[in-house]
Amino acid sequence: MTTCDWDDAVLQSENRVPVIKPDRPKKRGNRKLLFMLVVFFVTVLVILFFQTSISKISKIDIKGNSLVSTEQIGQASGIRVGDSFFTMKEDAAAEAIRSLDAIDTVTIDKVFPGQVTITVKEFASVAYQISESGQKEVLLADGTALPLNRSSLPADKPILSGWRADDPLKARLCAVLANIPPALLSDVSEIRPEPSSGFEDKIKLYTKSQFVVYTLVSLLPEKMPYMGVLIKEMQEKNVHSGVLTMIWQDRAGTP
Repeated sequence: MTTCDWDDAVLQSENRVPVIKPDRPKKRGNRKLLFMLVVFFVTVLVILFFQTSISKISKIDIKGNSLVSTEQIGQASGIRVGDSFFTMKEDAAAEAIRSLDAIDTVTIDKVFPGQVTITVKEFASVAYQISESGQKEVLLADGTALPLNRSSLPADKPILSGWRADDPLKARLCAVLANIPPALLSDVSEIRPEPSSGFEDKIKLYTKSQFVVYTLVSLLPEKMPYMGVLIKEMQEKNVHSGVLTMIWQDRAGTP
């Protein structure tokens, strides 16, 4: 066989070998349909979940309140049993509760499934007063006055007498009293304003031990620890009543 015949035979053999077609990308129609089905079923499940009781608020606990009623806090919050657990607006509810008198801070916690806990911190009660209308009231650290439903004023805190309702010094005094340990105030029965040309924030304290003390609102935290010491020293000297002036210097005498 000649070289030409051999080449012709090889060429004819190659022509008989089936040609392998290149891979074509698979159609994406099936994947798209599968994706749409998954999205559809997930959406249906989510809708069904939000319609079940497990996605609703089932219990609301309110803690830390003594001056403001649980009902008032619950109404102010706007949160109700049966509301959506996941779409509840905690910030708006906390802000509404903080607008109530006596409320200092608010914390709202959610525990799945369905439990909401509202914890409030009220301003400390620091004194009592009798309003111009004769209503017994408790005064808070921010100066707020709340009705006191008691037949008589308790003796555990001072009574503020002679103060105007809108006197800014009274609110300042309330803030100062909130930061003084109760033990140091236990002997103080009444506090009255006693302003002078030199001291606008001068006050007059009456004690249960029958002493009268003059000092300043601005000096009250500094002077209170010494008041009991001075009174004790005078009692040891058989002096059971008198006047103490505690302005700039701790000394006994007439203001």
